[in-house]
Amino acid sequence: MKVRTLKKDKVNIITLGCSKNMVDSEVLSGQLLANDIDVVHENKKRDHNIVVVNTCGFIDKAKEESINTILEQVELKKRGRLDKVYVTGCLSERYKNNLEEEIPEVDAFFGTMELPSILKQFEADYKTELVGERLLATPKHYAYLKISEGCNRTCTFCAIPLMRGKHISKPIDELVMEAEKLVRMGVKEVMLIAQELTYYGLDIYKKRMLSELLHRLADVKGLEWIRLHYAYPTKFPLEILDVMRERDNICKYLDIPLQHASDRMLDAMKRQIKQAEMDELIATIRERVPGICLRTTLIAGFPGETQDDINELKSFLDKHRFDRVGVFTYSHEENTGAYQLEDDVPQEEKERRAQEVMEHQQEISYKLNQEKIGKVFKTIIDKKEAGRYIGRTEFDSVEVDNEVIITSDQRLKIGAFYNVRIEKAYDYDLEGVVVP
Repeated sequence: MKVRTLKKDKVNIITLGCSKNMVDSEVLSGQLLANDIDVVHENKKRDHNIVVVNTCGFIDKAKEESINTILEQVELKKRGRLDKVYVTGCLSERYKNNLEEEIPEVDAFFGTMELPSILKQFEADYKTELVGERLLATPKHYAYLKISEGCNRTCTFCAIPLMRGKHISKPIDELVMEAEKLVRMGVKEVMLIAQELTYYGLDIYKKRMLSELLHRLADVKGLEWIRLHYAYPTKFPLEILDVMRERDNICKYLDIPLQHASDRMLDAMKRQIKQAEMDELIATIRERVPGICLRTTLIAGFPGETQDDINELKSFLDKHRFDRVGVFTYSHEENTGAYQLEDDVPQEEKERRAQEVMEHQQEISYKLNQEKIGKVFKTIIDKKEAGRYIGRTEFDSVEVDNEVIITSDQRLKIGAFYNVRIEKAYDYDLEGVVVP
């Protein structure tokens, strides 16, 4: 008599959207693994039987990608390739009732803060002692470190507070412990992320504590690069600039989303800052941290925006010569402050304006990169492709910034640092050789 053997479950996690979602997926993976459940990220082997789709619901394109991914997994379930499909993340948080009605084939939907509920589906327990334990979805030499959740800001274009709730800081000791665990796993670079980095600590310490956190993280042995992402410009805590200047392992790099430069647009977006104040802040940052790399993000096509606003934005870019710029088209999101405004810029015009701004910045980026030729930069090696090594300097973050393309006769170690002299420079990439 044959005895039927039950195949052990294997879970594949598909992550969409931002790096904050990636961290959530890594934490879920760590919890599943601790409960003796086999788990992988973005499984190429297709030998899994359960899928968790971690969705993004930030803007229209992201929502569309999330829904298409869910439908693809549901189709695999219908064909008998999957046993279960679960959905979590921002889209699920925001539209759970609608999704349950429209895609009933999904086994369960979960919000952004329902990790214990997801684990129950696997008859697994949330293990509080596993703070900082994660199964990294990134290469092992870098990781994202989420220092807080949610946001208290009221920017009229943004739906994040609807999906992530109010700002909640993680305690400093917990973050230091997490960083130490990451270093033991081989991580050499951490990127600090949050919806609003500079608000850190106000809720639990009753004052801004990002500078103290940076000092504590900079003391972690083996942590060679600490990088700051998403620093809100209003009431910017200037003391963090002193820490950046003083501590060698804090990258001279700051991602500070400004969104626009026209006062008219800044007011409509409720950014609580004027262009003149941004001018002053940028000058102060560059004065106190010489050589710092500044990255910003901008929105094109916000309700009421005109070509004059775009021209003002381009003049602002000329004035400040940002090292890195990303441009998004405005997405008209229900229940946000701007939703009551008429979405009066056609999508095609939004995209044209975004392209106009990016082409303007492209010239600035090219000139700034040309100035790097002949200079030597400490460079981390991220990967090897087509016989060439791909790395980054301290002035470049993962995926969004410049890459350094290195041709080398010697074998370079992935995740190791080398001194690289820049030989050629393009709009967004550099070429170089390793030097002693």
